[in-house]
Amino acid sequence: MNEALPNFELLLREALAPVEPPADLVERLEGALTAITEMAADELESWELSAMRDPRNWARPATALVVGGAAGTALVLLRARRRAQEQASARRRPLAARGAELERSAERAIRDLAQHTRRLLERR
Repeated sequence: MNEALPNFELLLREALAPVEPPADLVERLEGALTAITEMAADELESWELSAMRDPRNWARPATALVVGGAAGTALVLLRARRRAQEQASARRRPLAARGAELERSAERAIRDLAQHTRRLLERR
């Protein structure tokens, strides 16, 4: 009779086994959050102050503000988490490798800053 009953412990173990996320999940999530943040900024930028006097016009900018703020916050947290993981793995590497990694990280930060500045200047 026991043979006919399923092994619940085995079934639970299989059901609750950890699942590895796709390798490109972080990049896709970061891209989506960046796009949402930029769309919200564009929406807020397109509204004129004179249109804001009527409370019926507040829904879209308020939504853009909330959604853009949430996406921006999530993006900052995601990038901070990735940097913390990179720093933790960098501590395990030899000193020479850390110096090269620091140089690449600085170059990447400067490149990202220049790209972001270019985008902002193109909008104006």
